Amino acid sequence: MSHMLREGAPRSASVRTVTGPNPTDEEPQSRRDRARGSHTVRAAGVASAQMIANVLALLTTVALARALGTSDYGELARMISVVTILIVPASALQAAAARDMTLGRLGSGGNAAATLHSWIIRVLIATAVVLVICLLLRESLASLLQVSQPWAAALVIPAGFLWTALALQRGVLLGVGAYRLVGFSLVGEQGFRLLLGLAAALLGAQVGLIFFCSVPLATIPTILITGALTRRRLGRSDRQPKRSRLRELAMRNPIPVAGLTLFAVLQNADVIAVGHFFSTTVSGAYAQAAVAAKGVVWVAMGLGLYLLPEAAREASKGLDARHLMTRTTGLLMLVAVPILAIFALIPEQILTLVFSDQARLAAPALPWLAAAMTFLSIAYLAMQFLLALGRRAFLAIMLLAAIAVPATVALRDSSLKSVSIGLLVLDAILAAVMLAYSYSVRDAGSHPLAVDDAENFALAEASAAAEAAIP
Repeated sequence: MSHMLREGAPRSASVRTVTGPNPTDEEPQSRRDRARGSHTVRAAGVASAQMIANVLALLTTVALARALGTSDYGELARMISVVTILIVPASALQAAAARDMTLGRLGSGGNAAATLHSWIIRVLIATAVVLVICLLLRESLASLLQVSQPWAAALVIPAGFLWTALALQRGVLLGVGAYRLVGFSLVGEQGFRLLLGLAAALLGAQVGLIFFCSVPLATIPTILITGALTRRRLGRSDRQPKRSRLRELAMRNPIPVAGLTLFAVLQNADVIAVGHFFSTTVSGAYAQAAVAAKGVVWVAMGLGLYLLPEAAREASKGLDARHLMTRTTGLLMLVAVPILAIFALIPEQILTLVFSDQARLAAPALPWLAAAMTFLSIAYLAMQFLLALGRRAFLAIMLLAAIAVPATVALRDSSLKSVSIGLLVLDAILAAVMLAYSYSVRDAGSHPLAVDDAENFALAEASAAAEAAIP
């Protein structure tokens, strides 16, 4: 993906260089424009760091799946699936913080550090309040998530809130162009998850303690280290923060937030729903098969790092950006077709080799599930394209599909293969409708996503993608 980002950045920079001196330009060349171009090139490093983080996340998945066994891994996957959905709004806050920092709305140096510090305090207070509420409702949450340890179920939602602090730190760092530091933060987080989660598993801890060590506990040192890196870049807080409310920050780009949240539900709701209709061992095997099948989704997320800002850039120039949709879909299929062929030929061997003997319970479902994830990946690319062009109607399409996921699992609960075929039909319809809508769009809508916002969202998704890799 990094080479694609580099292809996009120089073209943008060259346009600015050639057209900048023209007095008829609406936005003359400036120091900020030149800095932005160089930042776009350096942002390729974040994509590379995300790839490394995803590899570490995959290693964590395999290690914990083998240590826990198929049954307990199903519980872990359901808890992390909920965290994955919750961190999407946090990633949007990261993008908004990056934009405000770039535009100088948060001040500079110690002033910006003070603003970030006040945000972190509010997030920690909100996390503590949510934790108390979830502890009171722990039995209900455990029943909803099909988790055997209520106290562990009570930590799931607070874990998503806590991650918001890390997202805000990364957003400020992105806003000052500290892409290398963001990359360190991405890789460091997954490193802590691997070390702490695996240590707990090797010491014989139960699934609840392993979730605590590999998610919320692993987030804490990452926040502390990223905070130290932020202070090093911005300087000490001068205790005079700019007036910038988190609520206002969250509402800057509601359409991308809604779209990305719905996609997270589409990607993870089946793992949660299967736990209600099948035994712990069978649902655990399904969760392990879902990890293998979602490899195509991770490829689509990488392609989205290129598609979203490039489509926004071309749309801002009045160009027809649909060829970008064709290009990225073609690249996705180049990867997806061989994966589908392998899963169709030797599904049992793959699941047994990577996870455990019990994982082969989901072998009949794996090819169908992988095909469903391929169609969902196509829908994801279409969503990125439509976001760039400022379209909104696709939210209704995705909302209906998200509601249909648990209904599909409930209606086809006779076997995992039946569930996977149902999801394949659902995702194929979703992809077809989203593609048809995408190719019917020629021009940007009334609310096109700004190029800077598109770049910030792409980087925020990169930051959240590794966190979403485990379920």
